[in-house]
Amino acid sequence: MSASNLTVTLGDVAAAAGVSVSTASRALNGNAKACRISATTADRVREHARRLGFRPNLLARSLQSRRSGLLGVVVPDVANPFFAAIAKEVTRGAEEAGRSVLLADSGECNEREVTLVAELQARRVEGLVVCPVGVDSTHLEAANAAGTPVVVVDRGFRDGSLPTVTSDHRGGAERLIEHLLELGHRTIGIVQGRPGTLPNDDRLRAARDALAAVGVSIDDVPVAGNGFTERSGYESAARLLADRPDVTALFAFSTPNAFGALRAAAEAGRSVPNDLALVCFDDVPHGEFLRVPLTAVAQDVRRLGQTAAEVMAERLETGRPPRRRRYTVPVRFIARASSGGPLPGAEPRSRRRSSRESLAAGAPR
Repeated sequence: MSASNLTVTLGDVAAAAGVSVSTASRALNGNAKACRISATTADRVREHARRLGFRPNLLARSLQSRRSGLLGVVVPDVANPFFAAIAKEVTRGAEEAGRSVLLADSGECNEREVTLVAELQARRVEGLVVCPVGVDSTHLEAANAAGTPVVVVDRGFRDGSLPTVTSDHRGGAERLIEHLLELGHRTIGIVQGRPGTLPNDDRLRAARDALAAVGVSIDDVPVAGNGFTERSGYESAARLLADRPDVTALFAFSTPNAFGALRAAAEAGRSVPNDLALVCFDDVPHGEFLRVPLTAVAQDVRRLGQTAAEVMAERLETGRPPRRRRYTVPVRFIARASSGGPLPGAEPRSRRRSSRESLAAGAPR
């Protein structure tokens, strides 16, 4: 039967699944858990609905229940594979709960993000999953307080009440710096992302702390950059390499930053990894097949999106705030060619086993 067949009713689905109409309705509306309907029964109802091509009348459902069946998702750059993957997982979770997603792109602009959140509220979304620009949470706190639940992913905020799903930025940055120290590097340039955002500041603080532990002063750690973009990576790396020709390694805070740094290094006549080591926070699909495969700390993007979807689903089903405010997802260290071998003439340092050892290896907390 065609998926566009509008003659199939909820009663047809209930009869095929061998349940009552009310049970079928609750299963398809994402209320199975709250109504104590088993996962097996809910899955059977959804499978028969799919097979029969059942499509609920969303307008009628909205008017009857005063719920739109919509979830708003806002990301800074939908073309960035990192944010696209998060949006995909959140969308999958929403669809499993019987909701549809309205996806919006803030373009890394806080003012546009404020406007988009207001527009999504006007469309009566039931909740908002936001990968924020990360410089201000006032509008998100206001939306949450007004009754539209908000879950923040990636660039969270240190203060406030919003539940946040983010990676272990400190543990990952510490592991990358330790890797460079193991290879004998001491003059390491930092190609940072957007200052003031939680991921950037956590990574910067961890990098400085790891270098301070071996006697490198904060004043001797060159830092440049103003965004998690390739352009920022290029401009800041070019400036670092010009101002500090003694730099032997660069730590880029994102994959786009790393791509920009690669271009800047090539223009400066610095070959990676022969003349310059490069490591980055985050990874890209098929990263091992790049001309110079990047040593990286990979974020578990799928788990970030899944966790955000689960937190939102629980919030909408129970009507209660999440049990926790911060959900930290482990990261995974991957050594590749871009960091090269031990620095010639330097004595490599034995790796210090830190309290974040299992975290940086990607083991569960």
